[in-house]
Amino acid sequence: MTDPVVFTDVETDNGMMIGHAELNMESTLNSLSLEMVRLLHPAIDAWAERDDIVCIVITAAGDRAFCAGGDIQALYAAIDANHAADAVVNDYPFRFFEEEYRFDFSLHECPKPVITIGHGIVMGGGLGIFGASQYRVLTEKSRLALPEVTIGLFPDAGASWTLRNMPQYWASFLGLTGSHINAADALLCGVGTHLVGHSERTELLRLAKQLPWSGDGSDLELIDEWLAGLAVPILPEAQISNVPERLSQVDDFRAEIAAVQSLAGQSDWIDKGLANLERGCPTTAGIVVEQLRRVPEMSLADSYRMELTVATHCAQNNDFREGVRALLIDKDNSPMWRFTDLAGLEWEHVLSHFVEPWQTHPLTDLGEV
Repeated sequence: MTDPVVFTDVETDNGMMIGHAELNMESTLNSLSLEMVRLLHPAIDAWAERDDIVCIVITAAGDRAFCAGGDIQALYAAIDANHAADAVVNDYPFRFFEEEYRFDFSLHECPKPVITIGHGIVMGGGLGIFGASQYRVLTEKSRLALPEVTIGLFPDAGASWTLRNMPQYWASFLGLTGSHINAADALLCGVGTHLVGHSERTELLRLAKQLPWSGDGSDLELIDEWLAGLAVPILPEAQISNVPERLSQVDDFRAEIAAVQSLAGQSDWIDKGLANLERGCPTTAGIVVEQLRRVPEMSLADSYRMELTVATHCAQNNDFREGVRALLIDKDNSPMWRFTDLAGLEWEHVLSHFVEPWQTHPLTDLGEV
């Protein structure tokens, strides 16, 4: 049986160690399961505590994807069973979201430098790992997205923080439309930090072994200089620059949606994204606007707490189940959303997703509340 994640201690030429984790589910585009999270989190925490570990490198098997997102099939099966029973008979979705967010938060806080190579598809839960890493290396074939509007979920796994740290007019467009971006876009947005050629990415670990590691704070400068000196591949043209600068109106849902829709006709890439918004889940669109309104005033831990609250409601309500059914299970591409269009969306329903359903939040211990 294939190990879903492969862990290796790699010795450097000067006797230090690099922790290497490789996602190893190529057949599912390395989609992230609860089992994988439960393997990754303690392993990386253990590396973080070792004096001989100078950095942690996260890669993925196969040529097509770093990670295409969470294991949606497993989430759907559990959510569907709960809806059929009108009770929680399978708590997999709630365990998955909580443990995934805990792991992503730990990557943000990791005391060792984390270098993640995001080749090919980097979406959803994959972007959660990538975005939480200190060094985020892309290739000319990287393709990133937050496509949750198409399945009735919302940009999660730390996406709130990722979107918070880019110009809000870009964050709004990407969150609302689920548009795919390339490496050039990701560098402009600050989602990526460095580049390596797609075919050269597998050489990075060998090159890292040869660096003169010291095991102290000076290694950050060493990594910066090394990654900045890599040969830069020829990139596709950036698309996100077609989204013009404007004052976002995330305190006014209707105005914000109208502003995004008014971009129609500026480019084929924009129009493709707007088509996703038009046929996507209206509730998700509302959640994105409210998410972007709230997150600027939050700490990192607060942003993950907000996401777990929203994700829990999404798992309990029907739109997420219906979106996955229509796109991936029955593949009829005809989801029956709770609200048929954006005009009919009730804002009280959107806000209900941000009401904590517990007396004590499961992620209270991540940081100050």
